[in-house]
Amino acid sequence: MCGFAFLYQPGCGTEVRQARIEAAMVALRHRGPDEQRVEAGEKFVMGHARLSIVDLAASHQPMRSPDGRHLLAFNGEIYNYRELRRTLAARWNFLTQGDTEVLLAGLCLHGIDFVDQLEGMWAFVLWDMHEQTALLCRDRVGKKPLYYAARGGNRFLCASELPALRRLDEQDWAEDVDGLADYFRHGYCLPGHTTWEGVKEVLPGHWVRWRPEAPPFECPYWRLPPPGSGAAQDDDALRETLTNAVRKRLVADVEVGAFLSGGIDSSLVCALAQPLMDRPLKTYTIGFTDPAFDESRYAEAIARFLGTDHHRAPLAAWDQQRLDTLLTRHLGQPFADSSILPTALVSELAARDVKVVLSGDGADELFGGYQRYQARAILRWYTRLPSGLRKLAESALLALPEPGAHHSRSLLKKAHLFVDVARRVASETPYTAPLMFHPQAYAGLFPDLVHRGHRAAGLPEECALDDLDRMLHADALVYLPQDILVKVDRASMAHGLETRAPFLDHKVIELAMTRRAKQHLRIGCGKRWLRNAFADCLPRDTWKRRKQGFAVPVHTWFRGELGDQLEASLTSHGGFIDVNEGRRLLAEHRAGVRDHGYRLWMLHASLSDFAA
Repeated sequence: MCGFAFLYQPGCGTEVRQARIEAAMVALRHRGPDEQRVEAGEKFVMGHARLSIVDLAASHQPMRSPDGRHLLAFNGEIYNYRELRRTLAARWNFLTQGDTEVLLAGLCLHGIDFVDQLEGMWAFVLWDMHEQTALLCRDRVGKKPLYYAARGGNRFLCASELPALRRLDEQDWAEDVDGLADYFRHGYCLPGHTTWEGVKEVLPGHWVRWRPEAPPFECPYWRLPPPGSGAAQDDDALRETLTNAVRKRLVADVEVGAFLSGGIDSSLVCALAQPLMDRPLKTYTIGFTDPAFDESRYAEAIARFLGTDHHRAPLAAWDQQRLDTLLTRHLGQPFADSSILPTALVSELAARDVKVVLSGDGADELFGGYQRYQARAILRWYTRLPSGLRKLAESALLALPEPGAHHSRSLLKKAHLFVDVARRVASETPYTAPLMFHPQAYAGLFPDLVHRGHRAAGLPEECALDDLDRMLHADALVYLPQDILVKVDRASMAHGLETRAPFLDHKVIELAMTRRAKQHLRIGCGKRWLRNAFADCLPRDTWKRRKQGFAVPVHTWFRGELGDQLEASLTSHGGFIDVNEGRRLLAEHRAGVRDHGYRLWMLHASLSDFAA
């Protein structure tokens, strides 16, 4: 796992290009603490920061082809590189034992079509010195990040993270109003976009080709199949496919550990990994002082059941310095998922022992794990009630103060959340991603952004999917890469830790999508197929336990010093936020009338100084 940067700018001089790439490499050092190298040409410069996982002593990057024509910088892991190497060996004299040269050989011999054969996660830039062409590519679901900007017809830059990209650019960055509108609606940018004008993200499952005096050309090489695609497979097929995905992700020349929250997803990954290892699997979790949010006892129980070498660290309070560092040094734009803090903490804990960890990311989106799927199913019946009866019930419920407790511990909290979903259902149809606000509340807080925003790539306005299938498909296309995978990548790579997600093996994804959303759900819970196929792998209590997620007690934090900070920030730099509405939201939260914790966190995250 690594980071890289590339700049093509013929008119600025060698010294200027060198200074910019060096600044970008400083910004990427956390992604590749083991080695940093730079290659330069007459009009370009490319840098790479390496975290050594495979072929530790060789496979240096940027890597040149034997004829000197192509130069590759690559971030990720190709799990089937040994098999691919054997197919390429007749036409390529391999000098290293890693996956980087396999990728370079395949691209040189077969072109971009070679990516169809890859199993793994990746982002790369390949520079063709003869054709003066840059080829960028990102893995199928967007596990590895890649951003770029084309400035005029003769300047192009790309990098693994936005702060590094910014250091390559000679012009000041201006806010993209449509990107900000998307952020305030969802808590993150939509695929392909950022909050900065002219700065783009390579879409998952796409490649981008750029050459001087021509605009970037983007093309998909893989598309996420919709739910119900193909013939449904049985439990044995799922067991075999997911077990193979775990096995492939244990391949490394360093020790592999795992995140273990105690929930179904991470517990199942650990249960499948431990028998494949010759030593106890090292597992890591985070605990909270608030028992409503603490899952560490469940993680410890699973660790004892599986016999893993378990480690735990506590998160007692919010950490403003850590948040500022993650947002400004690693993300480079607003990001509203507060669980990035405990993710960074558990990554820091794991990085003391290992360079690679397995995670359970992706299972909720593929196998119907989120409670919003249950809520949408219930809404089908709820909306059939007379509107007067619904309004009366909602008014009575909202007259009661909303608890700050986690929804898994409070029926009243769940009821408040359900009413919130019910009032937003019309504005979330057709579904793209969960909304932070009802449209009326959004208009009050962000009056200048009401009619701004982008459309999510890959999601047609009209489609044949029903509402639940549309949710499952959209979450895998939007919420998963823009929230979950961004959070995990930046939080883990901030500490030089590689995360591998077996559920996001493309064979597992395609298998999961053979079933409709309703086949993954049953009354009161999701992941029906996982529960059936792997029932014997975990204790019965794990399967029965209510889903909790990696939530953070932000409701408590904003009733204290963090609320004071937000109020001061709103006063000094409100930006597109209506300051009076922001203060009203904060006052309502502090009075205990409503729990606006995650919304306030979104406002707070948007007010960081990203130009610092």
